[in-house]
Amino acid sequence: MAAMTRMGERRFGRVNWLGLKTLAEREIRRFLNIWVQTILAPLVTAGLFLTIFSIAIGPGRGEVMGFAYLHFIAPGILTMTVVQNAFANTSSSMIGSKVQGNIVDTLMPPLSAGEIVAGYVGGGVARGLFVALPIGALMMPVIGVGIGAPLLALLYVVLGATLMAALGLLAGIYANKFDQMAAITNFIVTPLSFLSGTFYSVEAVPQAMQAMLHWNPMFYLIDGVRFAVLGVSDSSVPLGLGILVLSTLVVLAACWWLIRKGYRLKP
Repeated sequence: MAAMTRMGERRFGRVNWLGLKTLAEREIRRFLNIWVQTILAPLVTAGLFLTIFSIAIGPGRGEVMGFAYLHFIAPGILTMTVVQNAFANTSSSMIGSKVQGNIVDTLMPPLSAGEIVAGYVGGGVARGLFVALPIGALMMPVIGVGIGAPLLALLYVVLGATLMAALGLLAGIYANKFDQMAAITNFIVTPLSFLSGTFYSVEAVPQAMQAMLHWNPMFYLIDGVRFAVLGVSDSSVPLGLGILVLSTLVVLAACWWLIRKGYRLKP
């Protein structure tokens, strides 16, 4: 075991900054090495969503909450693209390491459970930002949407990427096979993303479905980004921000606890 001081601290201090930095860099380089799949492809997908809705619905759709429909859905598509990529980064990295049998390379170094969580989640957040920034930069000149509160939008994007990166790590810890991960993605993550108010206002859905939307943290995330971009929202912004922070802390704590226990990671 690593040398310990009398106070119980590791020889390199309470935080292994070098190990944490190395793990985060590994996760970032992993998706940068295949940037065509991990960065360019999501940008193309987001552009296709906007193009298809623009052609299929057109200007005859009318305004939603005082904005053209294409402007209304743009913040949601940006957010959905970010969170899906943050989830994919951590989940694919963890399940890939488990299936290939090299998860030991992450568990053997003197890294605490918190540092492992921070390294994986940091890589997921980085991938989300690599996708978010070019989409946000292209929104204004291409479809004519400005970002009303850039810092608030960045806060929501980072918070959403953190939540979904942690959820991806949690899924990767639980799953032992790629088909299990596919089931989690298809039956949990995708419904959460699409049933979140990305393509419609909460007022447009039946009353029973409105209650379901308010139990979905993704709803508050997309609603918050829409508020930061357009200045309109379907719910209380402080309440939504509080729910997102609480949800993120809960998922992060679950990841920390499972890694600390070695759940489905150690033989």
